[in-house]
Amino acid sequence: MNNSTPFAREGYPFIASSAGLTLLLVLAAWKLCSLVLAVPAALFCVLTLFILYFFRNPERTPPADERAVVAPADGVVIVAECVPDTPLGSPALKISIFMSVFNVHVNRVPFDGTVVDSFYHRGRFFDARDGRASFENERSGLVMESKDGVRLAFVQIAGLIARRIVCYARIGDALKRGERYGLIRFGSRVDVYLPVDVAPLVKVGDKTVAGETVLGRLAGC
Repeated sequence: MNNSTPFAREGYPFIASSAGLTLLLVLAAWKLCSLVLAVPAALFCVLTLFILYFFRNPERTPPADERAVVAPADGVVIVAECVPDTPLGSPALKISIFMSVFNVHVNRVPFDGTVVDSFYHRGRFFDARDGRASFENERSGLVMESKDGVRLAFVQIAGLIARRIVCYARIGDALKRGERYGLIRFGSRVDVYLPVDVAPLVKVGDKTVAGETVLGRLAGC
């Protein structure tokens, strides 16, 4: 798991490449006293700063309430409703969070439990806010069971720009709420499926902070 580095490890190749090109262009512009080279050097400097910003990996503190299900992603809630077709095989409360390129893209575990199933589907790359994204886009999901036998699912979905989903967790892994478990590159979404008796504590348009914002509370946990 990517637990302690200030930047997500998946971003290191991008950071190194961009920083290296920036340094070369800056040195060339300085040595040759070239304004022509100074322009791309400045652009690559801005790009490097953006890449550092995109792959930031901040610490988060989950709430003390052990029944609280936390957001797996930073972003904006775009769906909060009960749906019939879900990875749980039964109706569930679905909460979807859209991540823009300006959000932290490290994903976190919504609740304590053990991974009992996982799946990956190749697919299309509709805009992550499109309703078809949940079923037609490339996606990677986990089904997790709490110590009390409650099951929930969370699905990483690639978007229009995102072309890389990373999930560290595997079947049998015991995960802790707020723990980092994956990442999606460059704009995407995460769907969370909870039991239908869970009342949502967020609504469409609300902003979320991964590992901290409470989406709902499980009964009997």
